[in-house]
Amino acid sequence: GGGGDDERPSWDNRLQYLLSCIGFAVGLGNIWRFPYLCQTYGGGAFLVPYLIALVLEGIPLFHIELAIGQRLRRGSVGVWKAVSPYLGGVGLGCLTVSFLVSLYYNTVLTWVLWYFLNSFQNPLPWGSCPLDLNRTGRFEAECQASSTVSYFWYRQTLNITANISDSGSVQWRLLACLAVSWAVVYLCVIRGIESTGKAIYFTALFPYLVLTVFLIRGLTLPGAVGGLTYLFTPDVQVLQSPRVWLDAATQIFFSLSLAFGGHIAFASYNPPRNNCEKDAVTIALVNSMTSLYASIAVFSVLGFKAANDHGRCLDRNILRLINAFDLPDQSVSRDDYAAVLTHLNATQPERVARLCLETCRLEDFLDKSAAGTGLAFIIFTEAVLHMPGAPGWAVLFFGMLFTLGLSSMFGNMESIITPLLDMGLAHRSVPKEVLTGLVCLLCFLSATCFTLQSGNYWLEIFDNYVAPLNLMVFAFFEVVGVAYVYGMQRFGDDIEYMTGRRPGLYWRLTWKVVSPLLLLTIFVAYVAVLAWTPLSYRAWDAQYAQFPSRQEKSYPGWVQAACVLLCFLPALWVPAVALAQLLAEHRRKKDSCQDRCPKL
Repeated sequence: GGGGDDERPSWDNRLQYLLSCIGFAVGLGNIWRFPYLCQTYGGGAFLVPYLIALVLEGIPLFHIELAIGQRLRRGSVGVWKAVSPYLGGVGLGCLTVSFLVSLYYNTVLTWVLWYFLNSFQNPLPWGSCPLDLNRTGRFEAECQASSTVSYFWYRQTLNITANISDSGSVQWRLLACLAVSWAVVYLCVIRGIESTGKAIYFTALFPYLVLTVFLIRGLTLPGAVGGLTYLFTPDVQVLQSPRVWLDAATQIFFSLSLAFGGHIAFASYNPPRNNCEKDAVTIALVNSMTSLYASIAVFSVLGFKAANDHGRCLDRNILRLINAFDLPDQSVSRDDYAAVLTHLNATQPERVARLCLETCRLEDFLDKSAAGTGLAFIIFTEAVLHMPGAPGWAVLFFGMLFTLGLSSMFGNMESIITPLLDMGLAHRSVPKEVLTGLVCLLCFLSATCFTLQSGNYWLEIFDNYVAPLNLMVFAFFEVVGVAYVYGMQRFGDDIEYMTGRRPGLYWRLTWKVVSPLLLLTIFVAYVAVLAWTPLSYRAWDAQYAQFPSRQEKSYPGWVQAACVLLCFLPALWVPAVALAQLLAEHRRKKDSCQDRCPKL
């Protein structure tokens, strides 16, 4: 057992604990990254590497975190120090990554909140272009050159600069929303699991309700079947690319929120004899099923949007044909268009060629998907515009995203606060509420840089570079630490004590051999991919010749240095703590030797 068992809080019931873990694991990535990966990598074929990674890497690692947290009853720092003093850096690294991730994760929730508040009006503000400031009756040129949703996102929400070096000013609307987001997080985590445990019933279950409503509505929209067919049609050729396997393995990692320390903290509040093996498998499967469920809901709506765009493209071409050939109005329907065009092409090809008709293929419109903020704030918001009762759907969608992100933030904050309490950094007289408040205030002040006009560029840097490599390093040390330092025999005894039976062959094999090797391979492959990828970003610049396409720009030198620092800095805790421990050990031996040796 660990220290402070007697006064350690505990969950009200098992459901509360399971919902907290599911809430932490299921986050924005399930909605906006998994469907995108599925679509990019050959639809249903992507599920093959995804499920293999889940079985060989996701579930085994997850089981280790839940089991070791529950057995040693401490947060990430305490657990890894107890396994070996040399591994203390793993816990500190997890804490650092959780801190950095919470900064930008809550900023995304700030944007979601801003859109949520803007959804309570009819018509929706991103449905039309605003008038020019000179009030000449003309619309804003930047908006007309791009689209209403892009303009609302880049100009009216972010007011983005054309260059990362140009920081711009703080956007006060966003700063106010950021303060509200952190206030909400603080009120929910104020008393640790005693308060998040109450909030989790709503924040973990509400998204499922909304997803179901969207799914039912989505499947009744025209074009939904096309979207789903496109999503799940497997392209087996794609599996030959190593990039697919790498993305599947890293997706499992983030999807389960492994190596953050949040699951260790949550498990440490469990009763000592809880069946953690069953929990690990249950939560991991629920998480993956949620990703699939969300994909169906998202792609039924995206299929509707593609069908809508495709129809409007046909309408523009039909209008050109009717005007050019003096055909009667309404004489060409969308269904007849292909036949009429073929006929005109055969009889008067020169006149048709002069019309410069658009190419209207449904597949091209289905291809226009995006991951991350592009999906939520541009593509989905545009799809919502065309749905009857648009403001209601917008409120539901952004409300769902906010609660999804909020339950992940609970886990993130738990990953920071539990280790701080366990380390006894604050004096016993300082109440937990004050420590939590100070952490939230520090996070809020640190995150204000994302409310600058260049904030979105920095958020992308944090998103791309803070977590991936660091988490892989920590996960590797976690598995090796348990399998080889803590020892399989001892860990097996612990699991037998908790679950009533020793871990089977599958668990022993994955912990000792498969998972560590897999993590090493992924780490090396990921470093290679990073080394080959140019450090660049895509800027929104109304003066760019090919606007509204975003301009590819290289990061300036100082930003590239920041990328590299974010990539490796948290992981440096591991060697630093091990080295400090080694020196301390060396000094102790020297001192004890001097005490024993007789002085001359």
